[in-house]
Amino acid sequence: MSTPATGTKQITQNAIEQFLYREARYLDDREFEKWLECYADDVVYWMPAWGDDDLLVEDPQTDISLIYYPNKGGLEDRVFRIRTERSSATSIPEPRTSHNISNVEVIERRGDVVDVRFNWHTMYFRYKTVDPYYGTSFYTIDFSGEHPLIRRKTVVPKNDYIHHVVDIYHF
Repeated sequence: MSTPATGTKQITQNAIEQFLYREARYLDDREFEKWLECYADDVVYWMPAWGDDDLLVEDPQTDISLIYYPNKGGLEDRVFRIRTERSSATSIPEPRTSHNISNVEVIERRGDVVDVRFNWHTMYFRYKTVDPYYGTSFYTIDFSGEHPLIRRKTVVPKNDYIHHVVDIYHF
């Protein structure tokens, strides 16, 4: 629904949350091609690392990141590696995940673009072991097109220690 004066859509909290839940479900269901459709071609996907001073690094160009892709091509490559078992985080048996999202908060609205933050908790099962991951994510979502698109995704894991190699479906 567009507002007559501005031509921008009314973006409800429910619409934002449903989009976030759908993106998470695509990871849980291993529907990576559908998951990729949630992202703009120029998306910046970043998971900063925690520095020795217990602060997050600030620049993916100069600091170590857990994951950094300056565009969708990097995400497409990850999916290719997962699908062809060329990801060091993926092999037989395939892992199972359950993503849970809470505390979805709209930080800023700029027309059809919305900045949101939310907390997440992912349970990861593999080799008869369950590992919990948790943290906060910050998204910039563009609702101007036919389908919403993520333009920026910053994932901040809060785990102190990660026991094995991780990939995009862990977060």
